[in-house]
Formats: sequence, C-alpha cells, structure tokens
Amino acid sequence: MHRIDWDDLRYVLAVAEYGSVAAGARALGVNHTTVLRRINALEAAQAVRLFERLPTGYALTAGGEELLAAARQMGEVVTALERRLAGQDLRLEGSLRATTIDTLMVSVLPTILAAFRAAHPGVQIEISVSNTIANLTKRDADVAIRPTDDPPETLVGRRVAGVAFALYKARSSEFPEGMPLAELPWVAPGDTLAESTVARWMRAMLPAIVPVLRADSLVSLREAVASGSGVAALSCYLGDSDARLVRLRPDPLPARLSLWVLTHADLRRTARIRAFTDFVVDALSRERDLLEGRRPFGRGLRPRGAPPFDT
Repeated sequence: MHRIDWDDLRYVLAVAEYGSVAAGARALGVNHTTVLRRINALEAAQAVRLFERLPTGYALTAGGEELLAAARQMGEVVTALERRLAGQDLRLEGSLRATTIDTLMVSVLPTILAAFRAAHPGVQIEISVSNTIANLTKRDADVAIRPTDDPPETLVGRRVAGVAFALYKARSSEFPEGMPLAELPWVAPGDTLAESTVARWMRAMLPAIVPVLRADSLVSLREAVASGSGVAALSCYLGDSDARLVRLRPDPLPARLSLWVLTHADLRRTARIRAFTDFVVDALSRERDLLEGRRPFGRGLRPRGAPPFDT
C-alpha cells in the first residue's frame, strides 16, 4: 500500500455525501473526470475498492466507509484550522460569503451591500440566497443574515429587529369592505414553506380555505398579489416596500420573527467579517420601523414602482 494523498480524501468525501460523481464534482467546483481520476487512482494505490458503481449512484464499500470516517475527521480538523487562521486576518480585504433569503435580497439588502462595497472596495462579497441556513461551521458561508426564532447555538451575532407580517392586496384590487378573510382569494406558501411563519398563521387562522395559487417563495407570492391573483400574508419589509401593494388591514399580524446577523465564533475577529457584520447591523437597525411594520417604507428605501423622493 502507498501513502495516502490526503487531498484525495476530499473527493471521496464529496462523492459519498452527494451520492454521485457529478454532484460531488459540482460541490468541489471541478470537472467530474477529475473526481473519477482521483478516486480511481486512490483505489489503485491502496488496492481497495471504495465504491460500488450502481445504476442509482455510488455506494460505499466497507473499506470506503472506514476511509470516509477518516476523511470526515480530517475535514473537520482542516475546517476548524481554516476558521482559526481566518479569525486572525486583520486585513480589510478578501472574499466574504454571506447567506440570506430572497425577500431580503429584493428589498432592503441590495442598497446596504452597495454601500458597504463603496466603503470597503477591497472586500469581494459573494451572496448565497436560500431559505435554509447555511452550515457556517463548515464555512459554507461566513455570515448569515436571516429571520429566525432559533439561531444555531454554534453561531454568534446580534438580533437586529423583529420581523412583522401583514395582509396585502394589489393596489388596483377592490374587495367589499368588511369581506370575511375566509371568502377572499388567497395565494399561499407551497409545501416547501410549510413551516414558515406565514404558512403556520394560515393553518391556524384559515384552516378551511383552498388557495387560488401556491408558490415556494414569498417573493413569488408578492408577485402574484401584485398581479391581482389574490391576497397574501407577507413580511412588512417585503410588502410595504412595493408601491404596487397596499395593506388589506392596517395592523400587523400577531405572528413575527427576529432578524439576526450571525457568524461563527472563530471568525468574528476577522477584520472584513467584523466590518461587514457591524455595517449590516447598523444599516438594518435604521430600518427597524420598516422591519417591524411601523411605517410604509424605510428611510432611504424607495418602494418599487414609486416616483423618486422629493428633496
């Protein structure tokens, strides 16, 4: 047997975790032929078969399972070392990966990100938009900006504000005054958002309704409402920042979340991450009234489709 090239373990780990060479290659950002070549070479060097090549994908052999356990341990050690080293970086330059949700990226965040880039041109920002929180422990992202009531215990950060929700309709829509909510045409979250705040509120308050449309994102629901398809419960920062929409009822719903800016404890002293989180927290704090549903739109935030502010 030959000495193991520890870099080859990354390829074994990726294929094992993602179930195929193609998916593992995408996760690693390499060509699938590179993954095949590295795994085949490792198997040949160690004279052991690591994977059974099945029609449904790659399945680990007993030897592969043993090697995978070692690969995971190595990966955790390397990732922890990378975090600690990154935490000692005092330069206000380099790349920074942030994860957030689509509703923030179509409302308050783009202006904030542009302002940060203007202030810190040496920092390159990469944004990942997802409705599931990235694994900051594995450094899938450096910073998470998202509403939650249960931030992971492994992360540190600040609660910026509450996130309020309200009922919205298209500005052009007309419904009879006092029309019961159950008789309105509703657009609602799809199955992938079944545990979202909006979906839980609808199940509790309107259990018998049959929505006229379902969608897998609140941004899609906003667009459906704006087109006149029906009414929806939306976060106030999403609904109030769009001039095509108006509130169906003036007061926010009792349902709410908290908006957090989070990072890993090992990274919080990294200069670019500390500068970014401080900047974003400060900017979002100035939009607290918008986030918590107390004003039609935030300071410096022009509703979509509205004319420019008077100066």
